Amino acid sequence: MKIAVAGTGYVGLSLATLLSQKNEVVALDIIPEKVEKINKRISPIQDEYIEKYFKEKELNLKATLDYKEAFTGAKYIIISTPTNYDPDKNYFDTSSVEDIIMKVKSMNIDTTMVIKSTVPVGFINSMKEKYEIDNIMFSPEFLREGKALYDNLYPSRIIVGEKSKRAEVFANLLKKCCLKRKVPIKYMNSTEAEAVKLFSNTYLALRVAYFNELDTYAEVKGLNTKDIIDGVCLDPRIGDFYNNPSFGFGGYCLPKDTKQLKANYKDVPENIISAIVEANRTRKDHIANMIIERKPSIVGIYRLTMKAGSDNFRASAIQGVMKRIKAKGITVVVYEPTIGEDNFFNSKVIRDLDEFKKISDVIIVNRLDDNIKDVKNKIYTRDLFARD
Repeated sequence: MKIAVAGTGYVGLSLATLLSQKNEVVALDIIPEKVEKINKRISPIQDEYIEKYFKEKELNLKATLDYKEAFTGAKYIIISTPTNYDPDKNYFDTSSVEDIIMKVKSMNIDTTMVIKSTVPVGFINSMKEKYEIDNIMFSPEFLREGKALYDNLYPSRIIVGEKSKRAEVFANLLKKCCLKRKVPIKYMNSTEAEAVKLFSNTYLALRVAYFNELDTYAEVKGLNTKDIIDGVCLDPRIGDFYNNPSFGFGGYCLPKDTKQLKANYKDVPENIISAIVEANRTRKDHIANMIIERKPSIVGIYRLTMKAGSDNFRASAIQGVMKRIKAKGITVVVYEPTIGEDNFFNSKVIRDLDEFKKISDVIIVNRLDDNIKDVKNKIYTRDLFARD
């Protein structure tokens, strides 16, 4: 079967890799460098399993800049283009998704579009009405940065937003290509599937915010955060996971998805959803204040990425902390090997780690690693478990 994938970020590239084991997959992107890399089997994103599969597996995968080449003859067209939250509209910017929908409609081909991009609740119904189409459904993704293909090979569940034969065929395409034997499959209307995605990510953000606020309390009161978390998490209903304090939740999904869910609550009573969004701002305020109280001349930011095994720092919480510190007139320098530029938001990027350590009075580290253990006296971190 030929399958097209529009967009080769974490979601699109992991799905293209997964499905190309047993199907013909053509991946579409607008960036020539990414297309070239994929065709040379070089992963344009940092993901251990994608890199491994590119090297070791026979994949029927081709990338192209030509949407007609990608879509012609495709039984399914997976749309996984970016949908960023637009604070002015108070809604997701879904223009990249709609652009693909219009291209597919203009071709007048027999295909089914499967939206994998995160969208507002009610999006699929509005697209059906707006473009007078029916060949479209939603299927949420539940992936971690740096482990996207792994999470597709061992999925927690497969959800398809339609109760139909074509939905069953699509779910089975995913299931046949994964390595997990028993995968729960759930069929529902697209609107409910859209809600599943936003509520799942907002719950994860809630958990991050909860343990961060526990940590803030312990830090201010001079208590041992780790002992408290260990004690709390021995309750099996809570569990000893996803509980390592950080500078806040960031990345591709949680910041924008929590704001989108809050926007979807416009006419619905709520307290918790708004509090999750606000809690992340409060946490960054607290972290910045703890640094500012030390009265440093130069603050070093060790890595803009927020967790190990990821090369993404979009919307990372550390950037919010940086802005708050710089607003007080404190000089900020950055050590981030993945950046090619000499400046990041008007802060100098230092590539020599020894120089970075030497000139920084305080070094802010979201997740510790062995490269900076020799300057332990300069480090400010909330990483208690050296994981997550």
